[in-house]
Amino acid sequence: MDAIVRMTEPEKRIRDRSQTEKAILSAAKRLLAEEGFQGFGINAVAREAGFDKQLIYRYFGGLDGLVEAIGTELGSWVKDRIPEDTGGMFLLTYGDLMERLALYYLEALREDPLVCRIIAWEVSEKSEVVRRLAEARSKALGHWLDRMKGTLVPPKGVDTVAVNALVFAAIQHLVLSAATAGQFSGIQLKSQKDWDKIVVAVKRLVRGVYG
Repeated sequence: MDAIVRMTEPEKRIRDRSQTEKAILSAAKRLLAEEGFQGFGINAVAREAGFDKQLIYRYFGGLDGLVEAIGTELGSWVKDRIPEDTGGMFLLTYGDLMERLALYYLEALREDPLVCRIIAWEVSEKSEVVRRLAEARSKALGHWLDRMKGTLVPPKGVDTVAVNALVFAAIQHLVLSAATAGQFSGIQLKSQKDWDKIVVAVKRLVRGVYG
């Protein structure tokens, strides 16, 4: 019986640590989304999670490690929400690839209000925490593109970094505007019919540049 106890106790501690880490991460993301980055700190996260702050130091090494973990989860968000397939679309050109990624990103943001709130804080707050979280998502999108493009190349003379940044920035702003105002620049962003128009516009923009 003693042998069984000695085998199961470490397993129980591992399970408890895993659950505690998840609870702390969830509390940290919830706090960011609801309160923003100015109120984000070890004590605030500990209160939100209902754990002693020493556990944050023990499991994450402090606030920097916690931010790093959130950034990793944002990278995983891209992987989970933006599948590495073409949705039945055969990719012949770089334009095909960018159209698919833009539409995936639009759909993923519309379905995840928590990430939208985090993005809203990213564009309104200037801090190291904001910079690192924004970087994590940008890198994840870049990695997706690198894995998917294979031998596809953009048309000569096109600044892909600038063009793609504009497309993704426009998508983010439209989704955030829909959540706060339900419209942008006179364009309604409430019904599926409204968003169908945006999808068509995104396709035309991408095709106009990449063909």
